[in-house]
Amino acid sequence: MHPFFRLLRYARPHRARLGIALAAMLAYALATAGLALLVKPIFDHVLPARQQLGLVAGGIIGVYLVKGLGSYFSSYLMTDIGQRVVRDVRDALFGHILGQSAAFFARRTTGQLLSRITNDVNQIQQAVSETIGDFIREGLALVGYAATMFYYDARLALVVMTSAPIIVYPIVQLGQRVRRSTRRSQEQLEELSHITTEAFAGQRIVKAFGAEAHERRRFAGASDRVYRTNMKVTSALSALPPIMELLGGVGIAAALWYGSRQIADGRLTTGEFVGFLSAMFMMYQPARKLSRVNANLQQAIAAGQRIFEMLDTHTEVTERPDARQASPLTRRVEFDGVTFYYDDGDGRHILDGVSFSADVGQMIAIVGLSGAGKTTLVNLVPRFYDVKAGAIRLDGTDIRDVTLASLRAQIAMVTQETVLFDDTIANNIAYGAQHASPGAIEMAARAAHAHEFVSALPDGYQTRIGERGQRLSGGQRQRLAIARALLKDSPILILDEATSSLDAESEQLVQDALANLLRDRTSFVIAHRLSTVRRADAIVVLDQGRVVEIGRHDDLLARPESAYARLYQLQMFESVAPTDDNGTRAGAPAAATTGEAPR
Repeated sequence: MHPFFRLLRYARPHRARLGIALAAMLAYALATAGLALLVKPIFDHVLPARQQLGLVAGGIIGVYLVKGLGSYFSSYLMTDIGQRVVRDVRDALFGHILGQSAAFFARRTTGQLLSRITNDVNQIQQAVSETIGDFIREGLALVGYAATMFYYDARLALVVMTSAPIIVYPIVQLGQRVRRSTRRSQEQLEELSHITTEAFAGQRIVKAFGAEAHERRRFAGASDRVYRTNMKVTSALSALPPIMELLGGVGIAAALWYGSRQIADGRLTTGEFVGFLSAMFMMYQPARKLSRVNANLQQAIAAGQRIFEMLDTHTEVTERPDARQASPLTRRVEFDGVTFYYDDGDGRHILDGVSFSADVGQMIAIVGLSGAGKTTLVNLVPRFYDVKAGAIRLDGTDIRDVTLASLRAQIAMVTQETVLFDDTIANNIAYGAQHASPGAIEMAARAAHAHEFVSALPDGYQTRIGERGQRLSGGQRQRLAIARALLKDSPILILDEATSSLDAESEQLVQDALANLLRDRTSFVIAHRLSTVRRADAIVVLDQGRVVEIGRHDDLLARPESAYARLYQLQMFESVAPTDDNGTRAGAPAAATTGEAPR
């Protein structure tokens, strides 16, 4: 469907307001035509003989009153409808983007997505709220003026109307140019938004490396490209009024030549000819507005195309039509020949035939060097991605056969990159259990050893923590994330480097809490420090996407040539190796400085 008509579909829920607005527009059009009709009695009766003065004066006041009311209500209601449509489009776009898979977000930047919701939607706002109203209102007014002209003299009206087809062609051509330029402008605004978001998010690195001038140059270059493209749009829009004036002047000259002969021959009275000319002059303003309507609609269509391209992009992770609610986990989680690769990558398997199982209540540690596929593996459990081959089963049921909401309700996560929101501490902890009581929130915070620092803050649990929790230390942010996962109280827990941001003292406190809280949960732990690995019921060792070993800590360590033993020795070597004056470990081999501890 054409983007313009897709936009109009969003106006369907507001049909009642639209009907009232159309009635107001019709009243406006009739009143404007009435003004032209009142010119004839002014010149034929009022001015020569002061006849019908009261009637004409009252008519003028009444017509202007009706015209003003029609203009007000049509403008107000169309703007209201437009704002509602824009709100609905923005809400739909945000919800659609938020529901996309992790692969979708991996291919797009935050700035690009933000630009679609702000710049593109704002571009259609004027078209929906003002342009469509102008098109109907001024179009009806033009019909009224044209009818008045034909009423006075049909042949003279036909002479004037011969210039109309000449006007349409340049308007259409300029409109197409406006659409192309507007799409480029929106793409460049997207780039500008990306640069801005990236620079602000990484402002500490920008400052640390003295790259402010570099970022300013990047921004200035993108901003200049937006300026140049917008000036092309302005050039096209600015060409419309002089074209309209020129063609209008030709029409007026033709009308004067023809009308003067009609008056001389007695076929037209002075009042009729002046009324005709008045209607003709009055046509200029709505005609001028309509000439810009097309350009504005083309801008909206260009933005609408980008919006609907996004709305037509569907996530790779979809629910099956017959998906059912997932039952609470009672037996085990199974990975059966799990294989995964990125569709837009080089075809390399990130995971290749991974198989193991975790019984209820067991803690499974997943370790391996960087790039082994550990985080990708745990991201498959809540279906951030879908497996390419094999299956993940909960109590024998493929997770693709259950609804996403019921699956994710059974899973809580704490990730290496702590994600908090610019809200209160209480709301951040209760993010996955938004109806939790203050007492439950405090209990979760105590279990994560966060209560101590929270209670010391001036506003306690009502303290706002800033974007990404930037007002807190790394360890404090991580403890809040753990408290959030604990409050959700899900049977499956995923910890992806959950203690990596904690100092030794904080880690000890959290590890003590986790030792108790993990007891009755099925847990998948990507662990950096061995204090967690040692307690695992099983350790899965990944190497280049394949499972190379499975066992307990002591059993794997008892085999000196095992991959796990090598990882263990590497970590122990890095933790005890002395350093020289420059901070370099004496005698440390290259592998020790680039490898990764058991994870």
